[in-house]
Amino acid sequence: MTTPGRGLHGHVLETLGPAITAGEYPPGSVLRTDELAQRFDVSRSVMREAVRVLESMHLVESRRRVGVTVRPKAEWNVYDPQVIRWRLAGADRPGQLRSLTVLRSAIEPVAAGLAAKHATADQCAELTECALGMVAHSRGHQLEGYLVHDIAFHRVILNASGNEMFARLGDVVAEVLAGRTHHEVMFEDPDPAAVTLHVQVAEAVRAGDAVRAEHLTREITVGALQELDILAP
Repeated sequence: MTTPGRGLHGHVLETLGPAITAGEYPPGSVLRTDELAQRFDVSRSVMREAVRVLESMHLVESRRRVGVTVRPKAEWNVYDPQVIRWRLAGADRPGQLRSLTVLRSAIEPVAAGLAAKHATADQCAELTECALGMVAHSRGHQLEGYLVHDIAFHRVILNASGNEMFARLGDVVAEVLAGRTHHEVMFEDPDPAAVTLHVQVAEAVRAGDAVRAEHLTREITVGALQELDILAP
C-alpha cells in the first residue's frame, strides 16, 4: 500500500489527492502538469513525482499527447490507506465509513475465529494487553489513547489469523478506526459494552474458542454499524 512521501511532492499530494477523491476533478478530467507545477509553485520533476504516486493509487493515468487523466472511481485502489484517509476527509464520509465497516464485519469475525486456532502465546498476551489498554482509556474522554490500543488489538487479530490476506488489511482497519475518532464519529467515551466485548474476544482467543471469538467479534462490528446509524446517518 502506498504512503505519500514528505517534502514538496507530499504537499502537492495533500491538496490534489483529496480534491480528486472529493470529485473536484471528475473522472476524465485532464490535469496539465505544467499548469499544476505553476499553481503549486514547484518544479516539473516534483509534479511528476506527485503524479507517479497518484498513478500508483490508480487515481490518475498518464497518456502521451493527452496528459494526466483522472480515472473512474471504480478503478481507484480503495484499499490504499491514504486514499481511505482522503475519502474520509471528504463529503462522502458516512458512505465511506459504512462501506469500510461492512468490510470489517465480513472479515474480522472470521479472522478472530482463526486467531483462536492459530495465535501464539505472545500474540495472546499482546491481545490481552491491548484489551486492558482499551479498558484503561475508556473513560475520561481519552479517545486518542483508546485509539492506539484499539488499532493494535485489531492488528493482532488479523495477524494471528494466520491468513496473509487478512493480515494485509491491518492498515485499512487502522484508517477506519482513526477516521471515526479524528472526524468525531465516536461518542465522547467508547460504548462500555464494546469495550467489554474486546476483553471477551481476547479471552476467547486465549482459550482457543473459535466459535465464541467469531461470535463476539461479529457483535463488535454490528455495534460499530449501529453507531454509524446514530452518528453518521
